[in-house]
Amino acid sequence: MKALTGKTIFITGASRGIGREIALRCANAGANIVIAAKSDKPHPKLAGTIHTVAEEVVQQGGQALAVRVDVRDEEQVRSAMEEGVRRFGGLDALINNASAIHLQNLQNTKTNRFDLLHSVNTRGTFVCSQAAIPYLRKSENAHIITLSPPINFGTHWLGPYIPYTTTKYSMTLLSLGLAEELRADEIAVNTLWPRTIIATAAVEFAIDAELLKASRTPAIMGDAAYEILTSEKGSLSGQSLIDEELLRARGYTDFDRYKNDPACEELCIDLYIDENNKGESL
Repeated sequence: MKALTGKTIFITGASRGIGREIALRCANAGANIVIAAKSDKPHPKLAGTIHTVAEEVVQQGGQALAVRVDVRDEEQVRSAMEEGVRRFGGLDALINNASAIHLQNLQNTKTNRFDLLHSVNTRGTFVCSQAAIPYLRKSENAHIITLSPPINFGTHWLGPYIPYTTTKYSMTLLSLGLAEELRADEIAVNTLWPRTIIATAAVEFAIDAELLKASRTPAIMGDAAYEILTSEKGSLSGQSLIDEELLRARGYTDFDRYKNDPACEELCIDLYIDENNKGESL
């Protein structure tokens, strides 16, 4: 039996990028995947929809349910959770992956853009977590993983992107606080963040396509999420985890295989990561 056989995992923003990779990694381990994202129709620039990922999940050996979900819509979220539970009989993990990005300072950010960041990042994490908890309480080894960074109060991070930073740090605060709130329920809650830039559409179209050469593939985040989800019950909660550090602690040694460009000699370190600001890994 595979490690995640019979387990049901609800992943937001799973139609492409990191969310898709986590879905495929977990499907390969036998999981049922609820693919919850807005992308239900092909996009002229962005590859992937909830339906194409569902097909890939089945090819990897898992079962799939594709549901169109905007995490800003509480009713859509709750309805999708209910549908997933009806289809697969329960819920074992929530991956808060959906996120909006905007790398500008406060003075150059319109209020409606900040409202979008807040509603997707902070509020979306709140809504999805709250909706999942009643089902997760019934799981034998429940997890919530939120893709947000360790909180780094270095001024070189606070200055440039404070609207985005505020909402991403809020995701982390919600998660770390929720780990304590749910400790008695034995629901593990952690955050996960990449040490390096990950090659995704967000980097290509919202940041700088040149960074793709110095990035890692989303596969490293898929492996890191898998390691969290297969951790022994009660052994890992309330931590801000970094993908590479977690994987090294779990015995991984070959990180060249994650390079987006095998010829790259120097990878680009991700936002909020400094050598003296590392996440905790067990």
